[in-house]
Amino acid sequence: MVNKPALSRRKSDGKAAPMVDGTLVSNELLLSLPPEDWESIFPELSSVQLRTHEVLHESGEPIRFAYFLNSGLASVLSVLSDGKSVEVGLTGKEGFVGLPLVVGLSTSPTRTVIQIEGAGFRVSAAGLMKILRRSETLTQRLQRYVQVLSMQASQVAACNRIHEVDERLARWLLMCQDRINSDTVVTIESRENLKDAACECYEAMQRQSRNWLSESNNSVR
Repeated sequence: MVNKPALSRRKSDGKAAPMVDGTLVSNELLLSLPPEDWESIFPELSSVQLRTHEVLHESGEPIRFAYFLNSGLASVLSVLSDGKSVEVGLTGKEGFVGLPLVVGLSTSPTRTVIQIEGAGFRVSAAGLMKILRRSETLTQRLQRYVQVLSMQASQVAACNRIHEVDERLARWLLMCQDRINSDTVVTIESRENLKDAACECYEAMQRQSRNWLSESNNSVR
């Protein structure tokens, strides 16, 4: 009998730290799951490295795999008929790639490509359906994340139309830093100064995310 790898290890504070394929989980959606869900979900996931410019799924093509990002950064791109693309969202360790699968769809209107290399946990489309049937909590978390990305895309679209380049750049840098917990995009010497330079869109997205978090914490789970 082959022993399965451990799903967790003990941190210094005595609490369990979840693991997949021997890799500590940093993805916030997976970390939000109750420990009793780990055994039914984590064996379906595989740890993968994600290289810069790697396309996780292409606009209009079948989605073969979904990804829980553990590190790095992915851009969500709207692709035009002439091949040009516009960034409409960002996903890092807070998120998930492959959301159409959650609502029973097999293709996406957008392309998702890795901007900053990192790692993630991959699951096949069929495997995702299996684990969603096992975990009502994960299904709920992913449905909420659909709303987060939709809100982000709407705000970014308005931002790109209305605000100046320097304001949009400051907003983008703040969004990147939030998702990778690092200054590796460029050297950010003062986050507060960057927030002052950003347009209102960054704070609008942060405020809505805080409101939704408060609502979800107060709702019956």
